[in-house]
Amino acid sequence: MTILATIVLLGVLIFVHELGHFWAAKSVGIGVERFSIGLGPRVWGIERGGTEYVFSAIPLGGYVKMQGMEDEVMEHLEGGATGEPREPGPGDFDAQPLLARAFVISAGVIMNMIFAFFLYTLVAAAWGVRELATTRVMDVDEGALPAGTEALAGIAPGAEIVRVGGVEPESWGDVQRALLESPAGPLRIATESPADVFEVIVPEDGGERRNLAGALWYWVDPIVGDLEPGGPAAGAAIERGDRITSVDGAPVRNWADIIREVGSRPGETVEVGLLRSENALTRIVEIDDVEGEGDGERRGRLGIVQSQPETRTISVGMIEAVSIGWDQTYGITGRILGFLRDLFTFNVSPRSVGSIGTIAVISGQAAAEGMAAFLEFMALFSINLAILNMLPIPILDGGHMVFLGIELVRGQKLSVKQRLRWTQVGFAFVILIMVWALSNDVLRFLGL
Repeated sequence: MTILATIVLLGVLIFVHELGHFWAAKSVGIGVERFSIGLGPRVWGIERGGTEYVFSAIPLGGYVKMQGMEDEVMEHLEGGATGEPREPGPGDFDAQPLLARAFVISAGVIMNMIFAFFLYTLVAAAWGVRELATTRVMDVDEGALPAGTEALAGIAPGAEIVRVGGVEPESWGDVQRALLESPAGPLRIATESPADVFEVIVPEDGGERRNLAGALWYWVDPIVGDLEPGGPAAGAAIERGDRITSVDGAPVRNWADIIREVGSRPGETVEVGLLRSENALTRIVEIDDVEGEGDGERRGRLGIVQSQPETRTISVGMIEAVSIGWDQTYGITGRILGFLRDLFTFNVSPRSVGSIGTIAVISGQAAAEGMAAFLEFMALFSINLAILNMLPIPILDGGHMVFLGIELVRGQKLSVKQRLRWTQVGFAFVILIMVWALSNDVLRFLGL
């Protein structure tokens, strides 16, 4: 299943990417000599309208060969360039206006983003939306509470919200919707374990309502769901499924306690108490010292990911599914960009980067969870593929966009030799990244 899931994932996403280039090229009058489904030797094909449509032997994506696009560069790379460069014909890529060429180059990335949005929307509409099956409060961000709702700071950690106005919530989504949709004005919120009642004034402003909903954090047990490769926890032999019970002697009851205790100890070496299969253990961990998001303050990080709380599935209408699809596409894009930023600023370990091995493992796990989980992972990876393709590295789409930007500024194209030189640099850089990521996979699979 892992091998099949990986082939389907990569094949579909690379095909979608190249389909974007194909449609864009056709729309601006660029001749497309070949559109291949798969790579390698041709197995079967037909020719229609000057384009050869083929199936190739290796079912991993495909490619589009556009008329005149970088022909001279490719000839030099292959050692076959002879004579003077030919003048581009009317259907050649290089004969088109700069804006048209930029559209064709970016179309693959655009197509990947649209495809991700479509998949997230499809999953929401067909399978529903998974919501956290808890109404327990882990913590309250007092600074985010709008005026009139300050009483909620008194909710005890672990208290279960049993009523929000006239709503008896069954999930965290119910709690959030009740806070966002209640009429402006007085609202009573009741909890159990411990039993209490909180009187608040719901603000009329939509932004303040969102702040109110975001100020309440749902309960997460302090159980390690995953580890950052090469991070402090992984290096200290902490494992998935371990329950953290203390940090440097301070008791831990939930995930917020971990964030607080670890965050306040950047660069320190501490004792971390664990519970593993009912056995109490202690690990000595040197906590990472990283820059906090937004405020620039130094914070500690353990290199662990929380376990996923229990969820339930609810049905949604098509309009809401579209909204959910957009929110997820936007949110995942931000998270991937944030990861790249942290990677380049050394706020995450370089060991976090994976290659085909990591992709295969996660693809197999997602496929085993069902079609909805696999399609959601495909959407996430489609966004990842789009963002990576737009990195300003020659040989990638982003590198071609840099070439066009230079052409726009200087008023003429880079020469074939210049493009060749930078393409070779980009190719070497991509190979270096691939070797780095693959070595991370090997070390991870060896448990190192």
